[in-house]
Amino acid sequence: MVEKKVAYQVGDRQFEGMIVYDDGVKTKRPVIFMQPDWKGVSPDTIAQARTVAGKDYVVLMADMFGAGYGEQPKTREELAAGMRAVHTDLAFTIACGGKAYDTLLAQANSLGVVDAAKKTAIGYCAGGGFVLEQARAGTDFEAVVVLHVTNPNPVVAGTPCNIKGRVLAIHGSADSITPKPMMDEFERELTEAKVDWQVMMFGGAVHSFCDPTANAGATQYDEKLCRKSYKMMQDFFAETR
Repeated sequence: MVEKKVAYQVGDRQFEGMIVYDDGVKTKRPVIFMQPDWKGVSPDTIAQARTVAGKDYVVLMADMFGAGYGEQPKTREELAAGMRAVHTDLAFTIACGGKAYDTLLAQANSLGVVDAAKKTAIGYCAGGGFVLEQARAGTDFEAVVVLHVTNPNPVVAGTPCNIKGRVLAIHGSADSITPKPMMDEFERELTEAKVDWQVMMFGGAVHSFCDPTANAGATQYDEKLCRKSYKMMQDFFAETR
């Protein structure tokens, strides 16, 4: 697997995303734009990108926190503070996510490894919230999958929902970080905007079931549910035209 770092700049800040793909495959593959969780581009989230990419996709990992952020150890409090700084600044979320998407896609195109005819996106936890804000702003994702999304609702109330593609949310019924009322409101938003949406709810599952490092309390990895989630993602992307 190739893990190619790609630098970009937003304002006066430096960021470093990553392109992840299997260089043993010689045919062009669809792209998946990936917003990782609050750890940013870190060894843990790069491992997730490798799993998502497999032999079938090229993954474009966004950096929303700054170059080198994901390489430094942090407490949960520090991770939460970093996430809130992005989440509460909608203009930055859109600008940084957009710059990551455009820069990474252009670089992947120059490598000759992508079939850019189908553009899809995936977001984990906080990254799910970030990618949904990008989709609301009209980014041309044909399909978006969010896994145990942390912030499914618009940070700015009344934000128009200009989601162009289909949406699949895979969630846990016992998720106390993003409880059911937030998901109900998300469903209402998508329905009113006439988005083609699906929500898959795993009974009894808590937050972070696709994060192998989650192992306590409100967050818990579940290998079986994670494997099911990726299969659902693959099927959802494959049936998107």
